[in-house]
Amino acid sequence: MSTPDLNLLVTLDVLLAEGSVARAARRLRLSPSAMSRALARLRETTGDPLLVRAGRGLVPTPRALELRERVGRIVEEGQAVLRPVEALDLKRLDRTFTLRTSEGFVENFGPDLIARIGEEAPGVRLCFVAKPDRDSAPLRDGTVDLETGVVGKTTGPEVRAQALFRDRFVGVVRAGHPLCQGEMTLSRYAAGRHVSVSRRGLEKGPIDEALDLLGLERQIVTIVGGFSTALALARASDLIAAVPERHTGVLRAGMHSFPLPVSMPDITVSLLWHPRMDADPAHRWLRGCLRDACAAT
Repeated sequence: MSTPDLNLLVTLDVLLAEGSVARAARRLRLSPSAMSRALARLRETTGDPLLVRAGRGLVPTPRALELRERVGRIVEEGQAVLRPVEALDLKRLDRTFTLRTSEGFVENFGPDLIARIGEEAPGVRLCFVAKPDRDSAPLRDGTVDLETGVVGKTTGPEVRAQALFRDRFVGVVRAGHPLCQGEMTLSRYAAGRHVSVSRRGLEKGPIDEALDLLGLERQIVTIVGGFSTALALARASDLIAAVPERHTGVLRAGMHSFPLPVSMPDITVSLLWHPRMDADPAHRWLRGCLRDACAAT
């Protein structure tokens, strides 16, 4: 068996990314005819047309769609192997990192993290984006550099995870709420009016399941998509919220917090990233900064 021409991997990666022979040729600084010949070789090597005519443009075949992510990953890893290792100069580092986190995480740990980065690497910018789900696609396609959250079934099997801290859920009410006084019992808790947090808008959650086992049911008045919203409503009304303690420390300032009278398992909040960023010096430095910020708060 003849040895395959690995240079074709770079060509294939660019062709699949651009979806155009002309644009791929410009990107690789080749003539259109040379790129057409390269596409012909790729078709012969893979046994698939890869890109087929559709109107005035080209569309990828199912085989091309299957290969696109794998080829991109292989090319990235190959470039990382051949790239010379450079000492990280934080003072000269000019880079934007995108972090997918909850609002509460930013409010609690963001100030320390931003202060340290501003001191060590003033040219680095942090872009915090919302986390509507646990899909690992943004980490996989590179639109997100780091993510924080609880590892779940939808977390990609290749994603790296490192525990940041353990957290527990607590009950929260406004200052002066009737539940601020007296013993917190299951019956008093269940009898109150509650705001529930569910990104998917579910009417029941783990707390309700635990109460159900004890023959109790709480009255859920409203359902919101995030803990900060739940706390804002509880602060301005008689609603009772249940939120993770460490995750919402700043947001709960001036409110009354109490241990939930129903047993709930602790959660582990982790730092998540794609393995292609493992060896990146700047990314590794940022991971350390984030771990330190969580440990100090």
